[in-house]
Amino acid sequence: MNGTGRAEASAVMFRAEGITRVYRMGEVEVHALRGIDLELHPGEFVVILGPSGCGKSTLLNILGGLDVPTAGRVWYNGQDLTHADDGTLTQFRRDNVGFVFQFYNLIPSLTARENVAIVTEIARHPMRPEDALALVGLDGRLNHFPAQMSGGEQQRVAIARAIAKQPAVLLCDEPTGALDSATGVRVLTALDEVNASLGTCTVVITHNADIARMAHRVLTMGDGRIVDVKINEHRLKADELRW
Repeated sequence: MNGTGRAEASAVMFRAEGITRVYRMGEVEVHALRGIDLELHPGEFVVILGPSGCGKSTLLNILGGLDVPTAGRVWYNGQDLTHADDGTLTQFRRDNVGFVFQFYNLIPSLTARENVAIVTEIARHPMRPEDALALVGLDGRLNHFPAQMSGGEQQRVAIARAIAKQPAVLLCDEPTGALDSATGVRVLTALDEVNASLGTCTVVITHNADIARMAHRVLTMGDGRIVDVKINEHRLKADELRW
């Protein structure tokens, strides 16, 4: 089953056809992806659901230009990324993609504002760091250092940093994985607000089935394949989730 089912037709941002990824570890071949077909559309909120080891992170890394497929092709707004060189992929990531990971990767010696400003200084059309932090509910923490903030606040700084360059797509790898449920809900609320306010195509990978209830579309993966596609006719808000 492919990942192209959708409630309504729109332009295609990402298209992947027949994506496979094989890692060689000595004499052993590990098949992380086994023929993925996928479309992502501007402005949608997609959750990619599945257990550890099913290929979610590998797929996200390929979409974000951090990895390349062993076979198959990937396009972004019609640009073929499959055989792009390192310079082209670097430019693609810098101009179009924001990343949020499970661990925040903030610089301890910089304030929240300064951590976000690192990105705005190299972006083509950046937001002001203050505006990005306000969007995730941290306008009162601009001058706080990471050590002065909770885990959820640090993750929201990481989200502000990712969106400050106004990327077309936001790729989130287990963004609530290191957080308790109440803090995770606050982080998911921030992601939902970004999606709604900026129209950023937002992709969240998770093993948590409850989070899938806030998505427009849910792609379930297993053993390197997309095994199910579900469209949520009624999305839940983040603060309606319980896990």
